[in-house]
Amino acid sequence: MFTGLIEELGKVISIDKTPQGANITISCNKVLQKAAIGDSIATNGVCLTVVKLSNTAFTANIMNESLKVSSLKNLKIGDLVNLEKSLTLQSYLGGHLVTGDVDCCGKITSISNDGFAQKYTIEIPLEFMKYVVYKGRITLDGASLTVASLNDSTLTVSLIPHTQKSITLGFKNVGDIINIETDLIAKHLEKLLLSREKTDEKSSSNISKSFLAENGFF
Repeated sequence: MFTGLIEELGKVISIDKTPQGANITISCNKVLQKAAIGDSIATNGVCLTVVKLSNTAFTANIMNESLKVSSLKNLKIGDLVNLEKSLTLQSYLGGHLVTGDVDCCGKITSISNDGFAQKYTIEIPLEFMKYVVYKGRITLDGASLTVASLNDSTLTVSLIPHTQKSITLGFKNVGDIINIETDLIAKHLEKLLLSREKTDEKSSSNISKSFLAENGFF
């Protein structure tokens, strides 16, 4: 579990794609402090497990499923990536609960200035828009951001200058692809409500007014 507060920007120094997946090595600093083999590090929002560690970099395996649903398949040597170590009970939760399980990819459709802020409009698949709410949280490349506006197929977020320099979105261009993780609570609520509807349907099919009357309820 993560918070969506990016600790630092790392740089891809090696990526080796194979039929089994990919091995990626990223140079960084902050996330290596007290890190160990087996730790989880969110990389552009994808939870990866550290399999090799040095004083200046870590290596992780990327399974084919992660490559299929995320933008990690497009990474090249020299690319910057958002990095965050997994949450602990002592961590400051300044963002929101992020799993590191990417739902889909989105595409930047426009970038514009709004005072000192910069606005990014992102198009995402329609089936995931139901989990996005105005002024709610959205995870873009692992960064927890507030939804400033939305319509049927796009959402907009705004970045202050500090954030523009601190996460990969500030270096992106129109047409670039980014990872999207929608709100975890919304997905759990949907599953709960759907399960309840199915339970209610089964219950109502077995209990009628005549059934209740026959059993002494009227």
